[in-house]
Amino acid sequence: MRLSAIVVFLVFGPAFIGAAFAADQPNVLIIMADDCTFSDLPLYGGRNARTPHIDQIASQGLTFEHAYLSEAMCQPCRAELFSGLFPMRNGCNWNHSASLPQTTSMPQHLGKVGYRVGIAGKVHVLPKQAFPFEKVGGFDSNCVRNPTQACDPGSVREFMSRSSEQPFCLVVALVEPHVPWVMGDASAYPPKQIKLPANLASTPKTREAFSRYLAEITYMDGQVGTLMRTLAETEHDDDTLVLFTSEQGAQFPGCKWTNWDTGLHTALVARYPGVVPAGKRTDAIVQYADVLPTLLELAGNKPGESELDGSSFAGVLKGNAHSHRKYAYGTHNNIPEGPAYPIRTVTNGQYRYIRNLQSDNLYIEKHLMGIKGNGQLNNPYWQQWIFDSGSNPGAYRLVQRYMQRPAEELYHTQMDPYELRNLASSPAAAEIKSELSQELDRWMKSQGDPGAQQDTPQSHQAAKAGNHRFRAPMTTEKQSAD
Repeated sequence: MRLSAIVVFLVFGPAFIGAAFAADQPNVLIIMADDCTFSDLPLYGGRNARTPHIDQIASQGLTFEHAYLSEAMCQPCRAELFSGLFPMRNGCNWNHSASLPQTTSMPQHLGKVGYRVGIAGKVHVLPKQAFPFEKVGGFDSNCVRNPTQACDPGSVREFMSRSSEQPFCLVVALVEPHVPWVMGDASAYPPKQIKLPANLASTPKTREAFSRYLAEITYMDGQVGTLMRTLAETEHDDDTLVLFTSEQGAQFPGCKWTNWDTGLHTALVARYPGVVPAGKRTDAIVQYADVLPTLLELAGNKPGESELDGSSFAGVLKGNAHSHRKYAYGTHNNIPEGPAYPIRTVTNGQYRYIRNLQSDNLYIEKHLMGIKGNGQLNNPYWQQWIFDSGSNPGAYRLVQRYMQRPAEELYHTQMDPYELRNLASSPAAAEIKSELSQELDRWMKSQGDPGAQQDTPQSHQAAKAGNHRFRAPMTTEKQSAD
């Protein structure tokens, strides 16, 4: 059989690979939320939102306790997920920029092994030639539309059922709960009854905004249910690997646009009947860059050691391994979301070390802290934090934490999940701080990361034009698995 397959390949070429090997390859459905803090989901201890469909996927699959993305902004994290490369190597180090023109991604990698690769909903990656997904309709692609267009699974159904000979990989990138928070039934979450996370100031405006955000989470969960029903209707329920992920944190202070855990930590749930253990959780550390190499291994084509930054966690998915990475890494370049404020971080899943490269600057994020136009995409809760800061010590501490940050931060995230107690100057934490600091140095060097020079208007504009100022090495020194 192996000889026959080789002969088929030589005679008919790569285009025949899908028909030759599809029987051994899973279909893939990746469902992405947009700006959803992982810990606001009941699956990760969230005390408010109701998400029955996500919970059902988890009951039938594997939940990752320690999944991370490298940059808590929409475009960079998607570029990492789709390319298997960290921001320096794919080139997307900022929001509203572009990856390197020569970047290759899911469509090229999975296309070589016979997959049809499509995307529905929000795309938000550039340039187009680096991410040549087949566009699939039915889900709103505009994350700031008010109201969001109702979904129609017809195009997704057609894509899933188009061919029984060729496997598919479909990304459905939903636009909730990205601001504006206008979808769903906010009355189901009375503001006074909400249990706010510890990193948000308890004010009436915060509670009202959080109510609308929770309603959008439940609305998003309803779309997850629609997709899972469509998968079952096309009779691909049992031969499809489903991955649900929440992307980066929500547009609240300390989540999106930060290197704190509530920014970079993401939900990740995998479901694949008969392959992925059902109703289990894993402490294995994984990053978005690891998803593509995992899919390639499951498809029977493990990439070369230096081809991607990520590495396959297929063994974890199958229940054959219980660890993957020793560390996960993060980066933040604030332009064009505000003035320069470069940040780098590393975590081992228990402790997080953060380095603010220009800590003398004030941290400003214009969307969260400012108002533009009619203010529809902004929320007045930040102004209430400022107004109340003189009489509300808790609000003042959170404002200070957000805008004035020390050069180094260290948190025992496992014990302090909202990272409110900085241990960087604690003698008892000196050893772990030194370990993580050295590992961050190693990673930045391996990535060719220039640090603060990256967070400049010149670097951002050069990237948008396809002329990136700084390039990562062609090969990187990979971290070994645990």
